[in-house]
Amino acid sequence: MMYIKIFLSFVQIGLFSIGGGYAALPLIEQILVNQNHWITMGQFTDLITIASMTPGPIAINASTFVGTKLGGIPGAIVATIGCVTPSCIIVITLAHFYYKYKNLKSVKKVLETLRPVVVALIGTAGVSIMSVAFWGNKEIGKLKDINLTALGIFLFCYIIFKKRKMNPIGIIIISGLIGIIIY
Repeated sequence: MMYIKIFLSFVQIGLFSIGGGYAALPLIEQILVNQNHWITMGQFTDLITIASMTPGPIAINASTFVGTKLGGIPGAIVATIGCVTPSCIIVITLAHFYYKYKNLKSVKKVLETLRPVVVALIGTAGVSIMSVAFWGNKEIGKLKDINLTALGIFLFCYIIFKKRKMNPIGIIIISGLIGIIIY
């Protein structure tokens, strides 16, 4: 019964993960943290960190991780298959219709309309993760409760990313080393 619940939850994530992994983070958070209570918000933040560092889409990495946590290797397989099945069906169907109707103005307008929605979803996920990184479990927004070390690491990494155009993998390695030294 648990495998069915895992499968259906990840089918839902796979089905409604419009805009890719980062845009799907609010949905993944809702289903895994708030609805099913399979992981905590802290574990969700760790999950996103690990899923971002490993090759492959975030939703699939997350499904494999949570599936393993809940049901071992069979849980990972069930969760991963649940996550990718809707995408496979949708992509094949959309590819057929896109190539058939790609020159219609209405199709172009729909795609233009979806862009800001995806940006909003990514922004929401970013704010959610940032609040856990900077405030932990404390009330968000109180400057006296902000983790200054985390803020310093964030600002340092942001600056070297923007100014030096450093590779994100290098930034992840540097921030990991800084974390080892500080913590």
